[in-house]
Amino acid sequence: MNTPPYVRWDVSGQQQLLARAEALLLRRGRCLLGIAGAPGAGKSTISEWLLEHLLTDYPGQVALVPMDGFHLAQSLLESRGLEHRKGAPDTFDSAGYVALLRRLRSETWREIFAPMFRREVNDAIAGAIAVPPETRLIITEGNYLLFDDAPWNEVASLLDETWFVELEQDERLRRLTARHLRFNNDAAIAEWRATGNDERNARLVAAGSERSTLVIEHPPATFSAPGRE
Repeated sequence: MNTPPYVRWDVSGQQQLLARAEALLLRRGRCLLGIAGAPGAGKSTISEWLLEHLLTDYPGQVALVPMDGFHLAQSLLESRGLEHRKGAPDTFDSAGYVALLRRLRSETWREIFAPMFRREVNDAIAGAIAVPPETRLIITEGNYLLFDDAPWNEVASLLDETWFVELEQDERLRRLTARHLRFNNDAAIAEWRATGNDERNARLVAAGSERSTLVIEHPPATFSAPGRE
């Protein structure tokens, strides 16, 4: 297996990423771009940055459909005693996510609706994202786009490229703890979540970097927006 190229998150690297995404936009038909990485690595921030910049030149042709919309409902997790493991691979409707990606690739003549996870209510909202037929590039981001276990292992084949985001460990944990504090004022619980369940999930995700199209790396000083992934 070849080692994927590394792109540094700086002005030059950002221009490289924009150029790659624009190349996908200019292909014939619809393309899907995945952005993977561990919890707190910066997936959401990079995805939203990319979306904003692409829409400037390609209005109405790019959509963002995060994997997090397929979190199982909080009430279901609690009924199964899984609420403390929220974010682990088996706490998502993974088959539903794969099915949506297949529809996004093949059903390009119709509007498709996708769910969105809302942290303020700690649950996913059905039908919160609309993907119209004219969308030519769909960005999807999440922890498990390159995970080996079924059915997650079907995701990579549905994506045209998958970028893996890396952030230095101490900074990633700091950002995760800060994010948890936004929704829970107990500092001890926030740290426990960041270093416990989140860290176990990060170890599952790490191997995916070797299977990615490229790896995005960035120094902590230039990437410190809390509250996102």
